[in-house]
Amino acid sequence: MPDAPRILCLNGGSSSVKVALFALDAAETRLFVGAVEGTDGGARRLWLRGTDGGLLADGRIDVAGADGAVHALLDALAAHGAGVPAAVGHRVVHGGPEHAAPERVDARLLAALRRLVPFAPLHLPVALAGIEAVAARLPGVPQVVCFDTAFHRGMPAVAQRLPLPRALWDAGIRRYGFHGLSYEYVVQAVGAAALGRAVIAHLGNGASLAAVRDGRSVDTTMGFTPAGGCMMGTRPGDLDPGVLVHLLAQRGYDAAALERLVERESGLRGVSGLTADMQTLLARRADEPGAREAVELFCYSVRKHVGALAAVLGGLDTLVFTGGIGEHAAPVREEICRGLEHLGIRLDARRNAAHAAVVSAAESRCTVRVVPTDEDLMIARHTRAALRQ
Repeated sequence: MPDAPRILCLNGGSSSVKVALFALDAAETRLFVGAVEGTDGGARRLWLRGTDGGLLADGRIDVAGADGAVHALLDALAAHGAGVPAAVGHRVVHGGPEHAAPERVDARLLAALRRLVPFAPLHLPVALAGIEAVAARLPGVPQVVCFDTAFHRGMPAVAQRLPLPRALWDAGIRRYGFHGLSYEYVVQAVGAAALGRAVIAHLGNGASLAAVRDGRSVDTTMGFTPAGGCMMGTRPGDLDPGVLVHLLAQRGYDAAALERLVERESGLRGVSGLTADMQTLLARRADEPGAREAVELFCYSVRKHVGALAAVLGGLDTLVFTGGIGEHAAPVREEICRGLEHLGIRLDARRNAAHAAVVSAAESRCTVRVVPTDEDLMIARHTRAALRQ
């Protein structure tokens, strides 16, 4: 379809800016995918792949900030004939209490996003820089923001509320939940009816789970920030708040030190003392006690949350694994499911090892699925829909 709109998707994180360009024809063709990886303070890697997955560019660049990364990626796309997109969609981590759907960027929305920076100080400035870079580079091209919290904004109040003074609820401090674009993609890919009462486990460097009924989120593990919930690559997940008070009062921590602890120094990396990479930890756990303990604790943490969310749902029809670890780490899926037999879960070892779409055994009362997620495609779909409104 030569007239299919081309939608550019931008996903900015704390150490990377990713792009994907789609032609939204019947096949929703991914034309390009690429990223600038690495933090400021040195050379960063830029890579770009085409429709067939072939590498078009791969090298070191010296750019600073998200805006510099966006300009470099736009240069690379232009050099390979990408042309000017019909629109640009952005993943924005936090929408706060007021934003529950994708929105077209205008001056009012930009002002609202700037007010939300205290809710996500590591991520929202990156998203804002990306929006401003696109506006400077592609004036007149409409932009749409897609909030990672939006999928969860319809959760029951009891799931959103934290047991804190009411004044803090009024100030917007509540459970928001994240990875919403991933969960929404899974629901669309499998279908709400086929999922039934489902727990979806998005397991990657950032990890969370969501309880989904009738295709809608009814509870989730991440809370006010993406640091809560189950154990992750470098984040601890839920902590006794007294631990943080103790570190402040007795160990000389300040806010910056606590932020490093909960964002970069904990989780798989902290427990193993080695790395946050699950593939490496699985390969080394036979002879590295730290690696073995980190994998064990990760699986134990996820398993507990599956059980808790199954209780919220009143039973479990489907368990879905997605995200980098969920899709590719068969031993992790096996260890998480071991001990969940009371929920009707039985894995087929052969199917699980082969990363089949359905990895549960024939006698399993609960269907266990592996669904590759696609947040970029979800952004492209939302962007097109927002432009039609």
